[in-house]
Parts: sequence; structure tokens; C-alpha cells
Amino acid sequence: MFDVVIVGGGAAGFYAAIQVAEQAPHLKVAIFERGKTVLSKVKVSGGGRCNVTHGEFSAHDLVTNYPRGQKELLGPFHTYAPGDVMSFFEERGVPLKIESDGRVFPQSNSSQSIIDCLVGEAEQLGVKVLKNSSVKQFGKNENGEGWQITTMNKHYQCKKLLLATGSNPKIWKQLEAFGHKVISPVPSLFTFNINDERISGIQGVSTFATVEVPPKKIFSSKIGVKLKSVPKEEPVLQAEGPVLITHWGLSGPAILKLSAWGANILHDYHYVFRVNINWTPEYTTGSMELLLREIKEVEAKKTVLRTNATDIPRRLWVNLVKASGIEGDLKWAELTKEKLQNLAKQLTACSFRVEGKSTFKEEFVTAGGVNLKEINFKTFESKIHPNLYFAGEIINVDAITGGFNFQNAWTGAYIAAKAIASG
Repeated sequence: MFDVVIVGGGAAGFYAAIQVAEQAPHLKVAIFERGKTVLSKVKVSGGGRCNVTHGEFSAHDLVTNYPRGQKELLGPFHTYAPGDVMSFFEERGVPLKIESDGRVFPQSNSSQSIIDCLVGEAEQLGVKVLKNSSVKQFGKNENGEGWQITTMNKHYQCKKLLLATGSNPKIWKQLEAFGHKVISPVPSLFTFNINDERISGIQGVSTFATVEVPPKKIFSSKIGVKLKSVPKEEPVLQAEGPVLITHWGLSGPAILKLSAWGANILHDYHYVFRVNINWTPEYTTGSMELLLREIKEVEAKKTVLRTNATDIPRRLWVNLVKASGIEGDLKWAELTKEKLQNLAKQLTACSFRVEGKSTFKEEFVTAGGVNLKEINFKTFESKIHPNLYFAGEIINVDAITGGFNFQNAWTGAYIAAKAIASG
């Protein structure tokens, strides 16, 4: 018999357990973890450095990083924000640092610092951690006020139950049986698989660009006639930021942002779509043509290949020049109008076919989970079942990369714990 059972030994689970035990030391708290180890996602996050949170201290600005959960998290972030998380770890002997892009890491550059802190605090506060304890079933106990949890060979009772199980289909299925609606999960935060000569052999090149997914045209598979096309309007998705060329295609903050905001759209496209990139966002195709004409006059005797007219990395410039049909020894003076226009288009409206996706490092994030309308965001308690709480990725909240997914976990865990401890 426990007062509080937390299912899931990840960031949200440990944080909630610690907060409950601190605020209500008389409560008997347990964490049930299905695996052999706890905090495994914390271990690999941020390339093993653990991107704890983001140095964005305005709740209004913070929520703009959440494709799903933006409106619902505004109140919670006013209650518990990145500054509070930073104080939590620093007060417990884990100094943190804010890097130039706003991401927050432990000064040790090791996720183990965060793991040791959470595990040590839980131990010190008397939280019981049960590993290899996969929850097979949970339901209301006989009096209907508390909960019964069944693992492989044991039954446990508790008054309050907090689910911090992340993207666990078995738990979602049980919640659906209890009347909760679960938004079907789809991948978020992924990179684009592209096989194209223009980015072949130049992996590691990174540059600031604008990325767009244009409206998708629907063709008849039988006769090849366009049945429906969206007029040339606004792109379906758009993002701006660094784009990284990789062995398998494209990655980097702009691509990850696009994959997060477009998680459902790109899933519907079966991850086969076109993406347009402006490698020189300060120029349109028209203004780039004008610039290239000026360079043609000034640099007439030089070869196009060796005269990088833009700020893009040289290796990318060389590939785009070749893709424009411009030979290696062609001088600017010899550049035809057609080839000049081809180059302007490659620089500002470079179209690629995406065929599939890859997980970004080890950071698998999903869009989907418990319907946000069924959660009270003042307590993170279920509106359907009293004494049932949620924290972390189990709910339909996800964010772009940069520490924001962890912040959702810390905030939800803190608010749920506060409600549990005072209840």
C-alpha cells in the first residue's frame, strides 16, 4: 500500500516523486519503472549532455515552441518555469549554463550529473523505486476512491496515481478503456531523407536558410492527369534557421522545427513530399538575378565556379553552380541568361524530393497522447477520474528541440505533485 504511485521512472516521474516527498514527507511514494534502469532518456538527451531546459523566461514566448499544448501550457508556465527548474538543480549542487542558442546544460556537460541528482534526491527522501515493474493493469480499487496497480506478479494499492509513462501504447490503450480519448501518436522531431546530387558528398555543411513545404498536388494514378491542385499560395509549412546537410539528407534546427510543426501533415503525406529551400533568405529569385547580373559585369573574366557570390558555404555553392548546368571553366562573361536564371533559382528556390525520415539522434519524440481537453491544467489531474494525474509526454504536448520537451515534463510534474501533496 502506497499513498502515491508514479508509473514511469523518467524525468517527469522522478521530478514528481521528489516534489511530492518534499512537500508532504508523511506520504509513502513509489516509482514503478518497467526497465532495468531509470532515466534512460535523460542519459542520451542532448548528445549525452542533457539539455535540461531553455533559457526563455517569458511564459508567453516559451509556449510558442510547442506545436501542441501552446494554449494549455501558458498558465502552468506562469506557475513553474525554466528559472524554477534551474534553481532546483543549482540548489542541489548541479551548476548549469545557458549556451548562446538559449539551451541549458549542466556545466559538467554530462547527463550523469542530472541523473545522480534526481536519483540521490529520491533516495534521500525515501521514495521507493521499483525497477523491472512493468504495469500490466491499473484500475479503481474496491471503494472507488483509490487505485489498484498490477505488475507481473504483484498487486499494489494507492490513493493517488500519476502516469508519467511517455509514449507507451499499452498505457494509452488502458486509458482509452477508462474513457479517455488518446490522440493517435505520430513521430515529431525527425530529419529528412533526400538522395540528391546537389547535397551529395558535402555532409557537415551548415547554413542559415528558409525551408518550405509547398501545397501537395494530387494526381490520378491511372491517367496521370492532375485532378486537384492548390493554387500557388502560402506554403503548407515554413521554417527559418540553420540547415545541416547530412549523409542521408537534411537536418538542423530549421528542419526539426518543420518536422515538429508539421508532424501530422507529413505523416499524412507518408513522409514523401517536396521541400523548397532558399539558401539565401535575404534574396528572392528576382533580386538574386539582379545581383548575379551585377557580378557578371564586375567579375566578367573570373570563372563562376570559383567566385562565390553569396554567403553560403563554398562546397554548397560549387554543387549548386554545377546543378545549374554551368561548366567548371565557364566565365561570368560567358554566362547565358538561361544559366544565370537557373543559378538564381537553385540559390533561392531549390526544390528537393523527401523520401522518408530518420530519428534525430536518440531523441524520439511523438505528437499525440491524452486529449488536452480532458486534463485540468491547474493540477494536471484527469477531468474524468479523480486522483489520476499526468505528467510529461503521455499527454498530447510536444515541442521543438532545445530543452522544451523537458520543461513540459518538469512543469507538469511539479504542478501535479503540488496538487497531490496538498490533497
